[in-house]
This record gives sequence, structure tokens and C-alpha cells, in this order.
Amino acid sequence: MAETGSAELRFVLDGRPLTALPGETIWQAARRAGTTIPHLCTRTAPDYQPGSNCRACMVEIDGERNLAPSCSRQVSEGMQVRSDTSERARQSRRMVIELLLTEQPPRAQAYDRNSAFWYWAGQAGVHASRFPQRTRAACADRSHPAMSVQLDACIHCQLCLQACRDIQANDVIGMAGRGAAARIVFDLDDPMGRSSCVGCGECVQACPTGALLPTAMLADDGSGLLGAGETVDRVVPSVCPYCGVGCQVDYQIRNDRILAVSGRNGPANRERLCVKGRFGFDYVHSPERLLKPLIRRDDAPKVADAAFDPARPGTHFREASWEEALQRAASGLRSIRQQHGGGALAGFGSAKCSNEEAYLFQKLVRTGFGTNNVDHCTRLCHASSVAALIEGVGSGAVSASFMQIDQAEVAILIGCNPESNHPVASTFFKRAARQGTRLIVIDPRRHGLARFADKTLQFRPGTDVALLNALLHTIIDEGLFDPAYIARHTSGFAEMRAHLDAFSPEAMAAVCGIMASEIREVARLYARSKASMIFWGMGISQHAHGTDNARCLIALALMTGHIGRPGTGLHPLRGQNNVQGASDAGLIPMVLPDYLPISVAANRRRFEQLWNTTLDPRPGLTVVEIINAAAAGDIRGMYILGENPAMSDPDLGHARQALASLEHLVVQDLFLTETAIYADVVLPASAWPEKEGSVTNTNRQVQLGRQALPLPGDTRPDWWIIQELARRVDLDWRYDSPQAIYSEMRMAMPSLANISHERLLREGSVSYPCAGADVPGADVVFENGFPTPSGRAGFVPAALLPPDEQPSEEYPLILSTGRLLEHWHTGAMSRRSVTLDALEPEAVVTVSDQDLRRLGLADGERVRLSTRRGAVEATARADPAVAPGSLWLPFCYHEAAANRLTNPILDPFGKIPEFKYCAVRLERA
Repeated sequence: MAETGSAELRFVLDGRPLTALPGETIWQAARRAGTTIPHLCTRTAPDYQPGSNCRACMVEIDGERNLAPSCSRQVSEGMQVRSDTSERARQSRRMVIELLLTEQPPRAQAYDRNSAFWYWAGQAGVHASRFPQRTRAACADRSHPAMSVQLDACIHCQLCLQACRDIQANDVIGMAGRGAAARIVFDLDDPMGRSSCVGCGECVQACPTGALLPTAMLADDGSGLLGAGETVDRVVPSVCPYCGVGCQVDYQIRNDRILAVSGRNGPANRERLCVKGRFGFDYVHSPERLLKPLIRRDDAPKVADAAFDPARPGTHFREASWEEALQRAASGLRSIRQQHGGGALAGFGSAKCSNEEAYLFQKLVRTGFGTNNVDHCTRLCHASSVAALIEGVGSGAVSASFMQIDQAEVAILIGCNPESNHPVASTFFKRAARQGTRLIVIDPRRHGLARFADKTLQFRPGTDVALLNALLHTIIDEGLFDPAYIARHTSGFAEMRAHLDAFSPEAMAAVCGIMASEIREVARLYARSKASMIFWGMGISQHAHGTDNARCLIALALMTGHIGRPGTGLHPLRGQNNVQGASDAGLIPMVLPDYLPISVAANRRRFEQLWNTTLDPRPGLTVVEIINAAAAGDIRGMYILGENPAMSDPDLGHARQALASLEHLVVQDLFLTETAIYADVVLPASAWPEKEGSVTNTNRQVQLGRQALPLPGDTRPDWWIIQELARRVDLDWRYDSPQAIYSEMRMAMPSLANISHERLLREGSVSYPCAGADVPGADVVFENGFPTPSGRAGFVPAALLPPDEQPSEEYPLILSTGRLLEHWHTGAMSRRSVTLDALEPEAVVTVSDQDLRRLGLADGERVRLSTRRGAVEATARADPAVAPGSLWLPFCYHEAAANRLTNPILDPFGKIPEFKYCAVRLERA
């Protein structure tokens, strides 16, 4: 690995003077200068190390007897290197290619005729070998839904091993056998589809021969050969449409269809992807896509929980022109506004849309509907985190990117499962652990990152505050806090100190189920390190005490000064691809863009001048409050863009009744979702690869998505639909492109200062805040204080409150819900990906072996889960990660909608439901 900031070394390559950084190899320095030396076991991708075993990159160095592999030989001052000008080196490289050809299928039968191997063979002028062919039997493995294995094309470069072991840190791929019998294996020589492979596809992207390929790239004629690689029309850079990591991708397009997706060298992924980002793209080509506007038939009444087939909309809807659909949609909303006032209307926007669309949507609700009843999915994932962060440090965004873990001595991961929910981020966590960062995993489930952790605290569900207050008590009790930092940058410490007197580890051990000695050890590890970070997920936020949980985490960072420096900070890992950006853009009922409270007159005046309107000073209702108001008849009309409350809201029976009772519902989406069933008008939306726009990931990195596909059928861009609806509710909008909307956003949002659209086009990604047009955005913030009125962060004590609903004799177990690696949110997209649905086709409830035995149930048996609100059926799956007395159920399956079961009680501050805790009964179905 090359060092930075040191004096450069001078050397000569093929007569050309070049420079190299200390530690840089000949191959790296040459490539940086624009010359790529042939290679097969070395990748240009970040973080790969030279294999130095294929000898395809040999060069001649003056004064040395033997040729040297350029991929591993470091440059020294004055070195004279010959590559293309050395006949000896060229002959050596040709010989390597010839020898490898003896074990390859002929090019006419090659699995990938455009592979790196065949490219370099062509560059060397080698098309056949002088040596006898060592034919290996074809041994195709098609057991995995996404990837095909054909080891007769393998050259043992071992890039797939490095991809799996070192880059993704999954350790599935290895080498077995010796000598001529050596071969690549998955786990203990399992077929790939039955191994522990998580489907990230890093090995596919690394393979230089076609021995590993995306199955979607193979020909349809049964030959097993790569059919599409020769006819890829274009490659379009964009951003992954799934989780909040914000991986940059390349869409490979043929005949206006996405053929494959590969990772780009983006700041958050460095070419890495997960199974969803790499193989979950085909939802855009689903036969269930909405292609025309729909209007509810007069003979199709709304019935809560009515059976419905989204592939056969004709029994409920009729197709309509855009003019008729938009007029019907707008007239219903306008009529309710005129008769009952703007407060009878509400809008749900989407974190799956762009920043521009989120901004436009909240502006429509506020200026066209005349209400602040506008919200989105942040209310169901990190609303309590945002509430606590704004209250404590003055900003709802992360204080440091997850890449800062490389500089942390200690990292706490609490209430999150990055291997499933943020898989690419987890690769950096695992790498950091291998390089010396001490991970502390705190969670009621013992998830996969526990195997990389120094300490794992598997505490009792719902006792987060008890455990966290005990950690804080220890830091004070043992004098591990930073008095200078506290005095300079915080307020409220004395009150916090007094509050924590009652929360000793010895007192809290019986509450949270963790020994006092373990609590004290973790507190010491975190507090004594030079740099510590805290990452958390919805296991912290989705509780009736979620804001209190986040307050405790903020206090840990403030008490020890572990914030505002490299390797320190607070990072709530965002769930959806643009939940950060949608929140920044004002898709929240109590704040305007950039989190300015709507109740403050000066904030309203600023936006009233910009928008030429008058704003309602009252904060609006949140997601669950809007549903409750609809059930009560107070909310009469709604406009829902890309959200699916009929799957995502708690107590679905109640939510669906509320949606069915609305006088007028307009839904804009890709598919006839469970929510669209209740619509009066359905407007066909654009998928992410079909649009232009910016998104902001969990790291505060604003990134640009580019249109890769034409709009199918009669669909339209989402921003266009929002604007056309706005015009029909009496707003004179004249935006002609997403760029025009972004220009207004920059006037409205100081957070976007120095991040022009032109800069995004040029650089692809810029973090905010950004101090200058040519200055990199800040990766770490709060170095010199906090964006609060006093410039200080505040300690906020958290009381010990139990979850709202406790187990009972009738409902003796605890249920928690969440996301699977293979699926996302309510499944509207990922369940329509053939590959992803093949990997996880049915709902499973994970149960401890102990509970299965106690209840007389078997792994794989159909079971019934019941709570005070409803019941669903799923397949039981034994899981050692789940503690006895607890169950875990994903919420993406409409066949077993987990939110039929969950408790709608709200956190009083963040107004988030308690998805992570309710009492449940488990029995044989």
C-alpha cells in the first residue's frame, strides 16, 4: 500500500520518466501515470493486494538478472524499468498466456469471450497455444439463483478468494486439493447455492475468466455461454436504490434493459456491492409495473383487507389518460381543502425518491394543501434518533462517516445488524476489526458481527436505557469522563451526573441481564480509547423509549469527548437510500428544509418569501397520527408517493381500515402495492434507474443518479407528476427539470452551499457541510462546537421506563421485527426481483432451539404468531442468534405481514412506533 504525504520516488518506465509514492509498486505507479501493464491476478479496484502468482505482469529491471512481477515489486529511486520495450518481458508474458490457454475452453466456447483473460491474450497476440491442451471436464454449478460457476475456466488467480476473504470478509471461498488437483471450493466443497455465500457477487466482479458469472448474463439458448457481454450497448453510472449506504453502481444496458450491475469506486463502497445492489435490479422490468394511470371503478368499493391480485387490476380499476387521472386526483384533493380546510389533507412522501422530488412533495403539501401534515418513512425508522440528535447536538445528521471506523480504536455497534441491513458498510467494520479496531456489539440478538467483536453484550430486549445508563454511571464513577471537553462544549452535566447515581452496573445487572463486571469493562474500553465511535440502528430507535435510548448514546460521546475528531462520533445508520436527503429536504411535519422548526416565525417568513405563499404555523401530524386521524374521520384525503403504509405501519388491521375510510386517496407508485389497493387514483411512477436526481446517503454524501433506462409505457418522472398535480391545485409551478428544482433547493438549504449540480456531475459525490466550491466536504463535523443557539451540546437524562406491552400468560414471548439481507422495506421492489425472491421466497420467524423444543415445534414447521392485534403464519427457523423467550420476524412479506402484530404505541418525542417489542404467542399452525 502506497504511503501518502511522503517524498515521491523517480524512476523510468520504457524510457518515460515517472514518479511513485513510497511503497507503491511498479504496476500501481504505471497505472496512475496512464499505463496499464498486463495483469490477471491483480485488480485495479481499491483494497485488493497483488496476487503475484500469475506472472502475467513481468517486467525487466536494469541491473537485475531475473524478471520481476510488477504488481508486487516496489519502486526504488532511479529504477530503470522496461515493459513494452523489453522483448524478454513480452515473451515471458506470452508464455504465461499460452500455458493458461492449455486449461481454458477455446475462445469460441468460452463462457465470457470479453473477459480480462481474453483481452490480455489479444493484446499479447496469443490466440492459440503451442502446448498440448489439458482438457478439463465442464463442471457447471447453477445452484445459486444469481451466480454461475464453471471451474473449467478457472486459472487459480485467487482473486475470488481475496474478494470473499479480504474485501467482503465473508470467508466462504477457499482452495482445496494440491498440485494439479487444486480447485476453488465453497465452504467444505458445497455447491455455491448451498454454501454460506451471501450473494454479494464480489467474486464475480473480480473473476478475470468467466469462471464466475452473473447468471443473468448467460445466453438463453442453453449453451451456458455468455450471451450478453458482446452486445452491452452502454454503461451508465448511478447510485444503488436500496439501503442508506449509497453505493455507486454501473448499470450495464442492452436493448434498454439492465443486464447486470457492477460496483463503482464510490466513497461509500469502493466498488463493493451487496446481493440487492448487484442482483436486485430486475424489479424495474417486472410484468407488474404500472404503465398507465388508473382510476377506481364505480363498482369497486374499498374494503379493508380485501383480497387483491396486483397482477389483475382490472377488477378494481380502469385505465385512464394522464389528463383525466390528474384532474380526478386534483379535484378530489381540492374539494376536501375547500370544504374542510387544509388540515383534512395529508401527504406521505418517500425516501426512495430523489432529493428534488422530496423537496417538491413537501412544498406541494405545505403550499398547495395548506397543511404541514407531511411525513415519510423516517418516522418509522430513525425519527427518535433525529429528535434526540437535534435536541442534543443541533443536527439530525451523522457526525462522522462510517469510513472513520478505520481511525477508531473502539467502535460500539448497538441495535443494528449491518451484515443484513447495511452489508457494504459491514465490510468496512469487519476490515477495521481485523486491523485492530475493537468492536463492541450490543444487541438482544447475537448477529453475525459478533464473531468479529472483542465484546458482545446480549441484553434483555427493552432494557436499553438500564444498560446505557449503567455504562454512563461507570464512566462517572471511575473518573473516565473528560472534564475539559465537558466544560468547553456541553451543558447539563451536573444534572446528568446526579441522575445517574441510581444506575450503577450492580443495580442494573438484574434489569438488563448483563453482569456488572461486563458493563464496567465495556465502559472502560470505550472511555479510555483515544478515539471511539458509536453506530446504531432501529434496534435503538424503534421503541416507545427510542429517543431516550439515543439520548444515552449522545451522552456517552459528550461525556468522553468522543465526537468532533477523526475516528469518533455518532452515526445512526440510515435505512433507505435517501432517508437522509428526504429529511434534509423537509419531508417532516414539524420542520422546514434543513430542520428549521415551522413554529418559528422567522423560519416561516423566509420560506414564505421564497415560495410566495403563507404557511400554517402549526406542526403537522406524523405518519401514525395521520393514520389515526384518518380512522377518526379528521383526515379525509391523502396523496401517497412511494410509501406503503398498508405494510409498514404498526397494527395493520387498523391502518388498512383507515386507508379504506378515506374520501379520496391518490397513490403514486411503481406497482399496485398493498396501499394502492385503496386508492381512487393511481399514478404510475418512475423507477430509480429511469430518472435523474440527487440522493444523500447515511454519510451526508450528496450523490447524483443518472437516467439509464427510458420510461416504460405511459409512465412519467415523479417530479413531473408532482408538478402537474400542483398546477391543478392552483399552484403556478414552472420547473423544467430536476436541475431547476435543485437550484431552488440550494437557495432554500444552506446545507447545500458549494454543492452545485455541475459539481455533482463532475465529482459524483460531495459531502455536506462543504466550506468552498473547490473544497472537499466535511467527513467529520462538530470539531469546534455545535450548531445549537449556545454552541454547546446538551446532556438529557433518560428515565428507566419499561416497554409499553409486557409478556403475559396468554402472550408469553417477545416479538421483534426487521429486515432481511435479501429483501428491503415492505418488499415492493425486492419481492419483484426474481433473483432476490428466489433467495428468500417465504416468511420465516426465527426462534431459539430452546423455545422450539419447549413448544414441541420443529425447525421448518409452519407456525402461527398471535398478538393482541392480529395473527400471521410463517415457517419456523431455528436460529442460535435469538435468545430464549424472543422471536424475530421480517416485515417484507405480504403473506405474513409482520405489522399485523406490532404495537402502535408511540415514542412521545420522536412519534415512532414500538416495532421492536410486543407480546406474542407462538403455536403450531
